[in-house]
Amino acid sequence: MKTAFFAFVIVASVSAQTPAPQPNAVPAGNAEAGKKLFVSYGCYQCHGYEAQGSSATGPRLGPRAIAFAAFSRYVRQPTGQMPPYTAKVVSDADLTNIYAFVSSRLAPAANIPLLK
Repeated sequence: MKTAFFAFVIVASVSAQTPAPQPNAVPAGNAEAGKKLFVSYGCYQCHGYEAQGSSATGPRLGPRAIAFAAFSRYVRQPTGQMPPYTAKVVSDADLTNIYAFVSSRLAPAANIPLLK
């Protein structure tokens, strides 16, 4: 009985120390690496080199930033003409870096000198 109690206490204390994943948390990524990946995977062909998009090829990836979870879900299982980029094609780490690059393209108006 004491062994079961101690096992419960150990599990409870470890669980209490492990933070729960945040649903809207943005994983840390490298925007420079993401830019290279954006080009190497061919994303630029439809979305442009700066993710600005084109009415003829693919949508602009902004100016509203979307949550990483929604971005990842759409890249993995798109609903439009975009081909799916499964985890076998684009690793989670690469996708995180691409997201960091795309997010860095979305400058808030406060960072644009002419709009201040």
